[in-house]
Amino acid sequence: MNSLQRFYQWIANTPPLFKITPPFITVDNIPTSPLSGDENYNGNPRLGFLYQHLCTKLLTDSSRYELIAEEIQLNDSKGRTIGAVDLILKNLDDEEFEHWEVAIKFYLLHQGIWYGPNAHDQLHKKLDRMLTHQLKMSQRQEFHQQLVLDKNPAERLLLQGRLYINPFSQENVPKACLGYDLDPNQVTGYWCYQSQWEQIGEPLYALSKPQWAIGTNEYLTPIDKPSNRFVHAQTQNGQFWFIVEDSWPNHANTEK
Repeated sequence: MNSLQRFYQWIANTPPLFKITPPFITVDNIPTSPLSGDENYNGNPRLGFLYQHLCTKLLTDSSRYELIAEEIQLNDSKGRTIGAVDLILKNLDDEEFEHWEVAIKFYLLHQGIWYGPNAHDQLHKKLDRMLTHQLKMSQRQEFHQQLVLDKNPAERLLLQGRLYINPFSQENVPKACLGYDLDPNQVTGYWCYQSQWEQIGEPLYALSKPQWAIGTNEYLTPIDKPSNRFVHAQTQNGQFWFIVEDSWPNHANTEK
């Protein structure tokens, strides 16, 4: 099984970060076929684009959905960008239209806040924007001028990824974010500061961005202690780790 097939399978079988309550949705109950080994992806190599491509394929290859439109760009009357609608699907079971927003995110818990490895990204901010802006774009006049529907489509939010805690700095894990219950089973990653590196006690193997979700099955050369950057890595037994600078999250770092 190649990495594209593994990622597709991961999307199909992995529960979201939040428990399923509207608008959150899961795809693990959608009938799908395995991704063909001949499938290629030649689009933007960033993880979010690859993820959206595979989500779209999973949904539209199922017997439940028909793709109506994707990446609908919206501009206001002055030509300024409002945003983009990820997917408009027709649910063939009930003949209703659905607006799907999909995202894959990785967050590290620090003092009660879930931060992205680049700490400018925070779960409560991302979730608020998806709920109050991105999902609401299909209600806007600019949307209905491009795609005429008899009513606003139902809102669907697919948010997958992984949540990380620092095993060397104990703190209570929040059970919810913005009133929505997190799935505790998605708190499976570890993170630590560079100064805590020696406490890990086993070799780590670096992950490229496309491997962040699925990990690696090739353990060639373990990484050295990183400096001046964050690193996402994995042990041979499959434990995911983020290593961040000691100044994180006060000075948001970037991947190099």
